[in-house]
Amino acid sequence: MTHKYKPRDIAKVLAGALDNMPVVVLTGLRQTGKSTFLLHQNELKSRKYYSFDDLNVLDAARRNPEEFLSSPQPLTIDEAQKFPELLTYIKQKVDKNRKPGQFLLSGSSNFALLKNIAESLAGRAVYLTMYPFSHREICGNVNAPPVLAQFLDTGNFPKKDVTTITWRDVITGGMPTVCLGGVKNPDVWFKGYEQTYVERDIRSLSQVADLSAFRNLLRLAAFRNTQILNQSELARDAKLNVMTTIRYVSLLETSYLIQRIPPYLRNPATRLIKSPKIYITDSGLASYLTGMRGIESSRPFSGALWESYTAQNLASIISSNLPNAEIAYWNIQGRYEVDFIIETGGRTIAIEVKSGSRWRTEDLTGLKAYMNNSQNCTAALLVYNGKEVLKLENKIWAVPISLLLS
Repeated sequence: MTHKYKPRDIAKVLAGALDNMPVVVLTGLRQTGKSTFLLHQNELKSRKYYSFDDLNVLDAARRNPEEFLSSPQPLTIDEAQKFPELLTYIKQKVDKNRKPGQFLLSGSSNFALLKNIAESLAGRAVYLTMYPFSHREICGNVNAPPVLAQFLDTGNFPKKDVTTITWRDVITGGMPTVCLGGVKNPDVWFKGYEQTYVERDIRSLSQVADLSAFRNLLRLAAFRNTQILNQSELARDAKLNVMTTIRYVSLLETSYLIQRIPPYLRNPATRLIKSPKIYITDSGLASYLTGMRGIESSRPFSGALWESYTAQNLASIISSNLPNAEIAYWNIQGRYEVDFIIETGGRTIAIEVKSGSRWRTEDLTGLKAYMNNSQNCTAALLVYNGKEVLKLENKIWAVPISLLLS
């Protein structure tokens, strides 16, 4: 099925990066639309495009890297992780001429974590991440500023028509082929995606002796979606030793299957030694891996999928529109918890996600506890699947999820 190209939110920040840095690296989960973006986004059409998925192009680059990089046009090189040695030659070329926007590299693995990249591009490159399609992108609203950014600027929500997010939206997720209706049976597509990822991509990233054990760990990680990561427990359930489990989890993160969200603490340095939450990057993939493909949103793990859907949308909005903002979660010894803390400019807002169209007073407990413990909290948002923005108390709002993510 052919679809009209939908612009991506990250185009603005990427254009700004190309205006300032000689090398820009775009990474992200496989099949999130990076290649389509590089080929069809208007701001990038003037660049010379190569893909190392084309074996002839890859062979030419390996045979004569200097000649390959000698184009007078700015170069876009897709799937660049397949020839990491090229970064050495890019570094040499940039050091001779630090002209902004010379190279735009893209790949499905996190370059910053790959062990086989010996040459650092520190001071020469900036790294950007493309997330699965967001609610804003699917609806074609990327030209409007995000509601989250507007609220951070003004302290108020814009008046606009609000729809609801459906359970089908959550279990569909944001993989372009699925969310844009490119397949009749998403389960078949996700099955093929899992097989390709485990059997091809993981082999290219690292030596994994037992692919069945790795696939089992992936599924166990999916059942821990939105939970605090305990690698010892995960190792026990996967019947692996802890060091192997740590390495496998690192591979999941390197290939963007999962993302970690750190805890929010008063002392930023201590965040690095506390346990993060783990999120499957796409809620559609998470629903497939956990078997949550039915229409009943009251089934086990449904709340986690709603939270996961919100997380991937917030991550996309922040990376594309609020580059100085950070996302975390808040927890006090299991007594109180807030799903997300957004910090920017020394201020924070707290966000608690509820999947229903109604909310209860008890749903505000974590938000109130956070506000009482934080002097820099400017607002607390109870995000629910309704249609009305309601000012509940001083600094506390009930906000429709579809509005906050638009």
